[in-house]
Amino acid sequence: MSENEKIIEREIYIEQIKDFIDKPFIKIICGLRRSGKSSVLNLIIREVLKISDETHIIRLNFEEIENQWIKTSDQLNEYLLSRVKDDGKYYLFLDEPQEVVGWEKSVNGFRLKNSDIYITGSNSKLLSGEFSTLLGGRYVSFVIHSLSFGEFLKFRSEYGIGSDDASKELLNYITIGGFPVLSTMMFGAAATKRIIEDINSSAILKDVIERKKIRSPELLKKLIAFVYDNVGSPVSINSIVKYLKNEKVACHPSTISEYLGYLAEAYIIHRVQRYDIRGKALLESNEKFYLGEHSLQYALFGIRAAARQGIVENIVYLELLRRGYSVYSGNLKKMFRNAEGNREYKTLEVDFVAKKDNGKIYVQACLEFTNYESTKTREFAPLMEIDDHYPKYVVTLDPMWQADENGVKGIHLKDFLLKDSF
Repeated sequence: MSENEKIIEREIYIEQIKDFIDKPFIKIICGLRRSGKSSVLNLIIREVLKISDETHIIRLNFEEIENQWIKTSDQLNEYLLSRVKDDGKYYLFLDEPQEVVGWEKSVNGFRLKNSDIYITGSNSKLLSGEFSTLLGGRYVSFVIHSLSFGEFLKFRSEYGIGSDDASKELLNYITIGGFPVLSTMMFGAAATKRIIEDINSSAILKDVIERKKIRSPELLKKLIAFVYDNVGSPVSINSIVKYLKNEKVACHPSTISEYLGYLAEAYIIHRVQRYDIRGKALLESNEKFYLGEHSLQYALFGIRAAARQGIVENIVYLELLRRGYSVYSGNLKKMFRNAEGNREYKTLEVDFVAKKDNGKIYVQACLEFTNYESTKTREFAPLMEIDDHYPKYVVTLDPMWQADENGVKGIHLKDFLLKDSF
């Protein structure tokens, strides 16, 4: 950590991880590149220093130039053993060790000593292969997301670049995004876009193209452009294939599915399944896609008014994930009778069905209520059809709307993001 770097609490993660300090599990900290995993390690080290000392803390960031000589498990073993001077407990922090060949064996060996181990990675498959074979059942994982709106306000305040106007800061959050680096100092619009572009390119190159040895990088880039441009829209693999073929890009459904999986493993995108609210079952077709950080869309398309709806949905989706919910896209079939008196069914959509423990909430996201009746039909009506007593929200950017319609709460995005609980 540099001398000028502030340590700013990210309580939502530290409170989860603190319970596992000195417990016999390897702690795996995953998440999108530049989402703050290394800073979370610094926060954990601060907690560990309350019960240990610096001589018993081994921290290795494999992207730092002084550590790039460590290429194999033998070299890693050599370094780790050189740091062990007594029989006391050692706390090992490995930041992005995936480039070290056989690192899993080194970790497994060090685990057998008097140790407590923490590892970060930008890919959920960090836990696959050799690692899971050696350490099955001996690790716990935590996913770190980019800054929530509450964290965004805290970071900007600590670094002296924010304001006390939460509504103004919400607009900044929507247009700047939640990558921590962008809330540590002031950047102009061009510099902000450049930083997001670099993060996006680095995540795609290092965590997908190079790691997965992608054979068709151009196909991947076309696929990414499609997903980024259709945030929050229900799509199928076949519809993506059809679109790409219209763009003169040859592809096969299995390849598209494989590439989408790689992007999800790298936390660049999230795949959200549809959920039959009445049938209480997951549906197979037409999943939705959201980004691991909403500002990634700006890397390809810049800030577009037409994309604002998807951005708001993305922000709400990630907030639900941060709070520990499993999130689905809801479908609800409603029966009505046509002019001839015959039964017909209409499918109503609910943006998010979020489940946690034994509870759930339902959320619609919309920009503004330009027309009360049409908005009520489109946003409130599906929620009113759900016959349970779990909380139901319509989240909006409309500053004039704070209403309760038959148990469905209209709430401003700012207030939703800053609520203590749902």
